[in-house]
Amino acid sequence: RKIYSSDTSEPSAPDAAQLLPLIETKLYKRRWLMLFIFSAFSMSNAFMWLQYGIISNIFLRFYGIGTLAVDWLSMLFLLTYIPLFLPVTWVLENRGVREVVVVAAAFNCIGAWIKTGTAIPNMFAMTFFGQFVCSVATIYMGIPSRLASLWFGEQEVSTACSIAVLGTQLGIAIGFLLPPILVPNVDDVEELGYHIRIMFYISAGVATFIFILVVILFQEKPELPPSQAQAQARNISPDEYSYTASILNLLRNKPFMILMVSYGLIIGSFYSISTLLNRMIIEHYPGEEVNAGRIGLTIVVAGMAGSLICGIWLDRTKTYKQTSLAVYFFSLIGMLFYTFTLNLGYLWVVFITAGILGFFMTGYLPLGFEFAVELTYPESEGTSSGLLNCSAQIFGIIFTISQGKIIDRWGTLAGNIFLCIFLLIGTGLTALIKSDLRRQKANLQKAEEQTVSVSTSVCAT
Repeated sequence: RKIYSSDTSEPSAPDAAQLLPLIETKLYKRRWLMLFIFSAFSMSNAFMWLQYGIISNIFLRFYGIGTLAVDWLSMLFLLTYIPLFLPVTWVLENRGVREVVVVAAAFNCIGAWIKTGTAIPNMFAMTFFGQFVCSVATIYMGIPSRLASLWFGEQEVSTACSIAVLGTQLGIAIGFLLPPILVPNVDDVEELGYHIRIMFYISAGVATFIFILVVILFQEKPELPPSQAQAQARNISPDEYSYTASILNLLRNKPFMILMVSYGLIIGSFYSISTLLNRMIIEHYPGEEVNAGRIGLTIVVAGMAGSLICGIWLDRTKTYKQTSLAVYFFSLIGMLFYTFTLNLGYLWVVFITAGILGFFMTGYLPLGFEFAVELTYPESEGTSSGLLNCSAQIFGIIFTISQGKIIDRWGTLAGNIFLCIFLLIGTGLTALIKSDLRRQKANLQKAEEQTVSVSTSVCAT
């Protein structure tokens, strides 16, 4: 509905702002279905990432390969995302979330079926190719904050982003838990191949079911925007939006660039720990493959709780920098506890320290996404999240290779101290970020305009 003045003269800018009505917004119940489907898909893909690494000693023997080759089965997921980030972000902005998720789910499904035929000792090259096809599906990783903004209101957007990230964390948790159970460390190669094949078929079946769900039910966005900030973003015409300019704006945004590096350091450390966890535990607790998986599960389940609590806390307090800094600092403390208690000989101690580490370290995942959206509004959430992920993948590869080499030469203590140093640097960088919450300002500005408009209407009557 438009309001016109009887005066023929042009209104001033402030008057024009007062005359603009608040854009209609609406929250749809099906937003939760979109969130569930996306989380289910990200869970399936995250499981693919870790199904080799957590039983790396078994695959070393089965395929007759070296430790670095097994590590690359996990690092593939980090490497593939880096060159795909820019074209996928362009597709996300020009074609939408649905097309990216459908394509990602298709690659995840195809890769899973390729791997079903590779449970034979001489098929490492083919299992590597299947894992590469699955790794293309990581193009979804910049979507959680975008999906939350498209479907959820300003009082629930951080919680929604946290739930979207929970899918990935749940997949990682299952990736830690199931492979050691499904593939026991037996001596007979034929029997081992049978167990590996069963694991591959289960993951392929789940990936297929989720792909069908995505194709049939997953939608791009609701008819009406869920918030005033999203309504303003919708009003930007395609002619006004420049993909290149958006990237350049982000790269010139100093607070965001500091966040990008600090996010890369903490999440890169998590990727390294996840990939090398089996080697760390087996070094101090031989024959404990199943408990290595359970320790990984503890890290991620604690992180899921941390993510959800942080998301709810952000929606209520909007204290993005303070929360980010606190979580980062406690991640460093958790890493120090984990580092210096790993070799004590008590598995129950490792479970406790791993839980503390996971609560804060993986709890930081949605925090970084949401803080980035606040610092970079009205730039696209997919672009800012994508750059954060790119940073995390690069640091993840560097840390995994470096820490793996350090563990091989000097042991797990030196390898974990290596990560502690970078977490300390990341904590210092987080403290330097200037908190400029642009999305919150946009929502507040619209609310103030509504108040002024209502007051003006009352006075006029």
